[in-house]
Amino acid sequence: MTELRNGHGHGHGHGHSGPIPVGPVAARVVVGLLVAIGIAVLAGAVILWPSSRSIDIPLPFQTSGGGAVVTEAGTVTLQDIGPCGSASAGRPFTGTPQPPPNDSYHCQRSLIDIESGPNEGTTTLLEIGPGPGQPDLRVGDSIRLVRQTDPSGATMYSFEDFARGLPLLLIVAAFVIVIAAVARWRGVRALLGLLVAFGVLVGFMLPALLDGQPAIPVALVGGAAILYAVLYLAHGVSLRTSSALLGTLASMLLAALLSWVTIEMTHLTGLSEEQNTNVQTYIEHVSITGLLFAGFIIGSLGVLNDVTITQASTAFELAGIEREATRRQIFGSAMRVGRDHIASTVYTLVLAYAGGALPLLLLFSVAGRSINDVLLGDAVAIEIVRSSVGGIALALSVPLTTAIAVMLARPPRSGGAVTGRSGGRHAR
Repeated sequence: MTELRNGHGHGHGHGHSGPIPVGPVAARVVVGLLVAIGIAVLAGAVILWPSSRSIDIPLPFQTSGGGAVVTEAGTVTLQDIGPCGSASAGRPFTGTPQPPPNDSYHCQRSLIDIESGPNEGTTTLLEIGPGPGQPDLRVGDSIRLVRQTDPSGATMYSFEDFARGLPLLLIVAAFVIVIAAVARWRGVRALLGLLVAFGVLVGFMLPALLDGQPAIPVALVGGAAILYAVLYLAHGVSLRTSSALLGTLASMLLAALLSWVTIEMTHLTGLSEEQNTNVQTYIEHVSITGLLFAGFIIGSLGVLNDVTITQASTAFELAGIEREATRRQIFGSAMRVGRDHIASTVYTLVLAYAGGALPLLLLFSVAGRSINDVLLGDAVAIEIVRSSVGGIALALSVPLTTAIAVMLARPPRSGGAVTGRSGGRHAR
């Protein structure tokens, strides 16, 4: 770390360990700011808290009886290709299914044991015609069946999806075990932070958006609540974590401003995505532009948190190692680390969005459209803007968080102010 010893020629440890204690004024300012922001977040959550009004189930998600979709567990016990049109198709029964009245067409026939619900222990027959997107069932597959009633009130079953409960549980369990084994208690606290973040998303943000609350304040309040929980749970309550939190909150506000400006400038609608079109059609009081904006903000939190906590830790570690380095020197060294982090994280950010857009790009590639039309279309432009906004907020979060951390890690007038070569003291 010779670059941090400019003009000193040697280091003075003086028996200290860790960074020089931050001044009381700076500590009070930091704590006061975070407490004030926390109070504002709580007040915002109270104001934006969703009401208890019920939202009608959109038509595509209703059963034929107008209710919510109910699924039951099933297992494929027999599968073949044969004539279709049996009266037993979709009906619960015992024994063997009724034969089709004629041999007019063939399809995949699957006998399913129903393993839950009022018809548990019975069997149903699924007839699946050939075609793209149709499920390819095999004996032994665990599936989910939609249970509904036809106009006459009789129970009907149809294929919903493959059952993924056990495989997903094993994958999540492996994830938790590896994180806990490698990162130990800090990893466990990070996992608890993820649970809190999921709770904020499901318990506050989604209900508030469904309630018709403005998306921008909901995203900012929810994002800030997630940051408070995730950072302090994973990294502990300290000035180091607080500096990262301040930097992340400021960067989130910057990302929000940039998102609003770019969406307004580019007239993005989000209607190129099917789920957004469904929302606009069936949940008319929810703003698609607002959802797009909220998605930009929430999507940037993870990468911003990664960068800001790294910069804060770097600044505090450098301040603890090089006792006589000035704030300027610590800032310069931490920024060198930050520039490398920016370069690698920008690749991660852009490639992640590009990976999500691969099916769309593939469709455009066979449509014979010019590259200009593809890039300027709403679907691809959303990913370009999302990547650009995230990249700008990411890059600016590095100097911002580094400056905050350096100010907290090195008290006023401490940098380089040493009297004497032995037994000297740092000016505080």
